[in-house]
Amino acid sequence: MKKCIYVVEDNPNIREIIEFLLIEELYEVKTCPNTSDFWLQMNKHLPDMVILDVMLPDGNGLDICNTLKRNIKTHNIPVMMMSANNHLNTIKAKCDAEDFINKPFDLNDFAGRIEKHLVN
Repeated sequence: MKKCIYVVEDNPNIREIIEFLLIEELYEVKTCPNTSDFWLQMNKHLPDMVILDVMLPDGNGLDICNTLKRNIKTHNIPVMMMSANNHLNTIKAKCDAEDFINKPFDLNDFAGRIEKHLVN
């Protein structure tokens, strides 16, 4: 069965690139442009991994990450934070995500990081 990844990214171009890359890597992908859509998806099905942009139009990825990590049902889901602001140390101090990546990122590096978290 394919591993399912939720991608929360408000920029449609970045969202499409990530979705295309992950589908090519044979993952099931659900994309969400904002936090509201993400929580609707979470109520339907829990993913194997979550990729979160830090800045979102109706909230932020740090709050989503912290909520996931405090919930017994979701605390084991790997989370990767993405940010374009190059302040990863600040972001790392504010959430317990398993991985952090700066935008723009190398697609091979990105795919390798995902695979590392989803290998069973």
